[in-house]
Amino acid sequence: MLLASTLIAAGLAISALALTALTARDPPQIAQATQPTQSTPGAETKPTAPPEPAMTGQRPSDIPPQPARPDPDAQKAGAQPALPPAPAEKVAPAIREK
Repeated sequence: MLLASTLIAAGLAISALALTALTARDPPQIAQATQPTQSTPGAETKPTAPPEPAMTGQRPSDIPPQPARPDPDAQKAGAQPALPPAPAEKVAPAIREK
């Protein structure tokens, strides 16, 4: 019991010394990593950006939509697919159990 109370008293004393050493120092100073941003020279005389174009939300009507894969009748008539055929899946032999 005596040993435990001695250790506790020693720990409290060391903690008190550490706290007084921390408070006795000068206040911490904060360093700034980058310079503050500044305006571009001559920004006041440069023209502003052009306004955004107005969006109507409608599709252009001069080009009709085309399917990526024409139906078989259209292909017989000569219509070409817009995309090449997808590659075949590679199949490996089954894994044998040991």
